[in-house]
Amino acid sequence: MPEPMKNATTDAGTAFVKLLEIMEALRTPVTGCPWDLEQDFKTISPYTIEEAYEVHDAIERGDMVDLKGELGDLLFQVAFHSQMASETGSFSAAEVAEMIAEKMVRRHPHVFEAADGRDSEAQTVAWEDMKAKERAAGSALDGVALALPALMRAEKLQKRAARVGFDWATPEPIFDKLDEEAGEVREAIASGDQAAIEAEIGDMLFVCANLARRLKVDPEVALRAANDKFERRFKAMEALAETRGNRFSDLDLDAQEALWQAVKQDENDAQLPESSP
Repeated sequence: MPEPMKNATTDAGTAFVKLLEIMEALRTPVTGCPWDLEQDFKTISPYTIEEAYEVHDAIERGDMVDLKGELGDLLFQVAFHSQMASETGSFSAAEVAEMIAEKMVRRHPHVFEAADGRDSEAQTVAWEDMKAKERAAGSALDGVALALPALMRAEKLQKRAARVGFDWATPEPIFDKLDEEAGEVREAIASGDQAAIEAEIGDMLFVCANLARRLKVDPEVALRAANDKFERRFKAMEALAETRGNRFSDLDLDAQEALWQAVKQDENDAQLPESSP
């Protein structure tokens, strides 16, 4: 087994114990923080999700200073949940750490038992096989968290289904399915049934997630990039309208579309390689 970095491990352990002591003090009746004392798992859960997204945001921006702070905020969430659990005798922070450590050792026999030279792709397959064996008694879809963003959860459900053979062999049939779902959306719109429209839009989004998965595109990342692009271009349209002496909201749709096309063209021109002298 690889030797841990002893000084770093000791320092981290000391710091984590200090964090747990602070958390315990915050939750101590009478002398603790009134807000912290009022919280329970359900009220804290949204903050846990929010902190995980802020970690992701710091990574996307490449801001290591901010990442350090956001990881600390996320670690505080672990301490908070662990403290609340310890108060009811459910489990302790030590048990949380022990459980994940045991799981990591069990799922990495190529590191902690005998090296087998597997690459990252082979490890991904082995990891999924190990998880499948651990949940063998239930459905192939068990364990996909309900609280995940819907698009991310769709991809994970589809991956699970694919592992037991429920999947198209190529992306081509997914395009046919997408056309089918688009037609059903149109039919629902024509019917005027709002519940049917919502259901068919959901089916179409689910198929889009499946197409992204088959093309090895993370749909959550792709949609986030599309959101960022739309925001960037929209703000550029507003600025361009202002430079022309107009307020964007006063323009009709044709004029707004013209600005959109102008902004897109500016972006495309900026991406073109410079001509050789």
